[in-house]
Amino acid sequence: MLLSEQAYQKIDRELAKFPAEQKQSAIMASLGIAQVETGWISPEVIEDVANYLGVPPIAVQEVATFYNMFDTKPVGSIKISVCTNLPCALRDGEKAADHLKRKLGIGFHETTPDGMFTLIEGECMGACGDAPVLLVNNRHMCVRMSEEKLDAMIEELKAQGESA
Repeated sequence: MLLSEQAYQKIDRELAKFPAEQKQSAIMASLGIAQVETGWISPEVIEDVANYLGVPPIAVQEVATFYNMFDTKPVGSIKISVCTNLPCALRDGEKAADHLKRKLGIGFHETTPDGMFTLIEGECMGACGDAPVLLVNNRHMCVRMSEEKLDAMIEELKAQGESA
């Protein structure tokens, strides 16, 4: 088994939410738990989650590759998802993405040489009126991100990473 006992306990809590014959309903939550622990969803993690849930590995693979919150390749310790869907793009989402690309020296789906930041295009985050919108590590939403706010966010994240 690849994950910690605590991770499997969390998966067990997710499994308990569904009837025994509906174990596949816990795939999404299980992948989230695994990704937090391992940093990304490797083929081995897919296999392990499938075996633990008692579902075919392809069922887990389909979920892992369909949703962009799951990383099927290694990413930096901080993943920044910038919404570039049309409403955000029209309200400076593309400008925010371009600023981050310049500041970090990377493009979309790339990681900084120090392994700290990965930048990706995100799908709609449901906050179009607060554009530009981005999500940090799939958990922290940042809204109305001007260049000044983007710079401050990057500096704060760097400082947190260095002190960790």
